[in-house]
This record gives sequence, structure tokens and C-alpha cells, in this order.
Amino acid sequence: MTQKVIIFDFDGTIADTLDALVSIANRLALEFGYVQISPQELALLRNLTSREIIKYSGISVLKIPFLVKKVKSELKNKIHEFKPIPGIQEALIQLKQHGYRLGIITSNSKDNVTEFLKINDLESLFDFIYSGVTIFGKTTIINNVLRQKQLKPQQVIYVGDETRDIEASKKANIKVIAVAWGFNSPEVLAKQKPHFLIHHPSELLNVVSNS
Repeated sequence: MTQKVIIFDFDGTIADTLDALVSIANRLALEFGYVQISPQELALLRNLTSREIIKYSGISVLKIPFLVKKVKSELKNKIHEFKPIPGIQEALIQLKQHGYRLGIITSNSKDNVTEFLKINDLESLFDFIYSGVTIFGKTTIINNVLRQKQLKPQQVIYVGDETRDIEASKKANIKVIAVAWGFNSPEVLAKQKPHFLIHHPSELLNVVSNS
């Protein structure tokens, strides 16, 4: 039997970085020409797809790569403050013990992710970390990883917390588990029809084993 590879998104899926990302985004709002996010607005944004959020914010698409770069460098100073999502550490250990290969695809920087994993004793669980930025989806990045690691789509399951994770996985012809503990609300994730939608990391092993 071919070994299954479980690829995780990082922010919101493994690391609880939402509050930090919102405060950084608000600090950079004036510089990049979009409106600050109030708590009420955050609730609204969680029910929008990635494309709708960009449209709603009014930020120029051309500025997004520069914004992402700035956010990454700001996150670097806070990486030691972040905690793993409750229950995710145990779930990752279980998956590893059951013989699954684990990887990360993120728009955060590889250095930030590696530092976080090291601080939280998670580093040994992952076979690879791949960092890359695309505005609307990660399909290209997923396909690059599949090619580099010589993986067949049917071997791979992607785990993410945003609508763009679902969209990218489907385009890459891999199964996707949407998690309800991250940025997007369970309702908007369900509308995108992921293969699975889970509400707690303890559900991961069961879903992966039966997929």
C-alpha cells in the first residue's frame, strides 16, 4: 500500500495566529490602503471566501505580495508567543505513529514555521515545509510539491482552514479536510463542499484512516 501524505496549512490550522494577524493587518491598513478590521467586521469576513475578502477590503491586488511580505516579517517577532491549536499536537503525533507522512504548505515564511515547530516540540513530526505565495489559491504550490516529492494525487490529503484551501485542493485533484477552528466559519467552508469538515483535531486520525 502506498503511504499517505497529509499536508497541512499552517496559520489557523496548526498555529493559533488569528489575533496576531488581525492586529498586524490593522497596523498596516493605512500604509496599504484598506480599512481596519473591527471585531464585528472580523465576524463578517469569516463568512466570506478569500476572493470576496480581497474585493471587500478594496486593497489593490498588486499590493498583496508586498503586504504578505510585511506581515511575515512582523510575525517573525511574535512567533515565540504563538500556541498550537488545542488538540493539534496530539492529533499530529497520532498520525505520525500510524505511519502517515506529514508536510506543511504555507504562505508564512519557512523560518517562521520552523521556529514555531521547534519551540513547540513539533519539528520532528514533519517531513517537509514548503512556503510560497499566491493570491487566490495554492494549486500551483500544491502541484509543485506533488511533482518534487513524486506524489500521486490519490496519496495526498490536504488540511486547511480557508475556502482557498478547498478550492486549491480540488483543482489539484486531492482530497481536502476543512477545519472549523481556523479563519473561515464552518458555514462558508461547508458551502465550498470539502470532502470532509471537522470541528476538532481529535477527528483527524479517524477521517484520514477512512478516506
